Amino acid sequence: MSGEISLRDYRDFDIEAMFRLDMACFVPEFRFDRQSMRAFAEEKDAIVLVAEEMSGGMVGFLIVHVERVAEGRWGYVVTLDVAEEWRRRGLAGMLLREAEARVAAGGGRWMELHVFTGNEGAIHFYERLGYERIAVTRGFYTEELDAFVYRKAIADV
Repeated sequence: MSGEISLRDYRDFDIEAMFRLDMACFVPEFRFDRQSMRAFAEEKDAIVLVAEEMSGGMVGFLIVHVERVAEGRWGYVVTLDVAEEWRRRGLAGMLLREAEARVAAGGGRWMELHVFTGNEGAIHFYERLGYERIAVTRGFYTEELDAFVYRKAIADV
């Protein structure tokens, strides 16, 4: 797959393709509007990776915010979107591993994310990559839709 796909950093003209991909990937309860997507992507300490086919079409992207707390720096996965035809081919893992490496290189100690409690595919994906369930956030997406919180250590303490 590495010869078919390239990863690059976000550019401001990517927002429309990101928005369209997010619309294709998620049902309304889990989607971002354009304004929110741009705000997340252009956050000061955001890491935004775009996956493109060699023809130049966007097939995936990842937004991670790097946060600072008393315990150190960490990355929070805002969203990970992969076009349906590119799922189960290693692209999501490639995006996530690159983001983990960048967060760790910047002094980050762990990564966290929320995942809908009913999204078995995503739950298995994150667990296979070493993420551990640490909590449940009731009403995270809507009043009726809860999320598991997952964490992964990415640097030696």
